[in-house]
Amino acid sequence: MSNSIPGRIEVSPNAIASLAAQASLECYGVVGMSSPNFVNGLAELLHIEQRNRGVRVHFEGDDITIDLFVILQYGTRISTVADEMMKSVRFAVERALGRSLKAVNVHVQGLRVPQ
Repeated sequence: MSNSIPGRIEVSPNAIASLAAQASLECYGVVGMSSPNFVNGLAELLHIEQRNRGVRVHFEGDDITIDLFVILQYGTRISTVADEMMKSVRFAVERALGRSLKAVNVHVQGLRVPQ
């Protein structure tokens, strides 16, 4: 006899965005999430409560693609930080959802010089 219960589980894009944003912010060299839209040609650093706005989740059938919009610390190797972010987000989201992602894309919106 099967122990499964009929029904389905739906995970909102906002929940997935929260997982992705948290995993991104834990990576070395990430200053914060950024708005996907430039304001007067400048990247906008989002406050912690707005961080999900820096993540876009796309569904195409069973495929999930995540776009991350971030500001990195000046002086870090962009490709290394972005690669670490992709791995971290993929691991966190796939572990939580129990399914694989099609892609994780990192969009570096700006660099922050330490003061």
